[in-house]
Amino acid sequence: MIAFDGSGNGEVMVRVPAFNFSIDWLPDGRLLIVSGALLLRQEPDASLVTHTDLGGLPGPGSNEIVVDGRGNIYVNGPGFNLMTGEAPKPGFVALVTPDGSVRQVADNVAFPNGMAVTPDNSTLILAESYAEKLTAFSIASDGTLFNQRVWAEVKGDHPDGICLDAEGALWYADVGNRHCRRVREGGQVLQTVELDRGCFACMLGGEDGRTLYMLAAEWRGPAAMTEGQRTGQVLAMEAPAPHTGWP
Repeated sequence: MIAFDGSGNGEVMVRVPAFNFSIDWLPDGRLLIVSGALLLRQEPDASLVTHTDLGGLPGPGSNEIVVDGRGNIYVNGPGFNLMTGEAPKPGFVALVTPDGSVRQVADNVAFPNGMAVTPDNSTLILAESYAEKLTAFSIASDGTLFNQRVWAEVKGDHPDGICLDAEGALWYADVGNRHCRRVREGGQVLQTVELDRGCFACMLGGEDGRTLYMLAAEWRGPAAMTEGQRTGQVLAMEAPAPHTGWP
């Protein structure tokens, strides 16, 4: 895992033992990493420890993570092994509570990807890549998800990583369509950033939260992910509204 400063200078922060990983931070600033069937935590001395074992969840491993403002951790998984060509199965969302317990809180979602939680901790929004939509859940006081509903249909798109802005809009990355798109609840498209390669993730940040960072790379399919020249890029542009919510 590499951290970059505003000038593009990179530094290796940690190396993880499994390919599948995404990251977020606990309220105390410690880094969490989804790595296969484990949720890892980086301690202040940079060592990696197991935060929670996710091996009891469906499928070969988990995918995305988001930590809300109360310290609840949500992880999801597709329910099948994309890398080996396994036929698609319904995915899930699970909750890891601050005491370390794990329970499934949503199912029957179509390849869940990016997740974001509204700043009041009341709503979790999930990118369902295979269903071409963004799905919202209300969050109960104990972290349970309920009231599943469509936040926005994005026909023809396959949303991957997502983030929220302070005007109530959402940015999502799209690998196959090679763009990053800003939409309102209901599906109104506000802005599209066209790229020359697949966009896997996006996040608002920078000093004022108005810089949109996009992670992009050529997508050659699961079997060829590690072959050929590296094509990954981190791109940045000014966004119309600053970041809000979690992460």
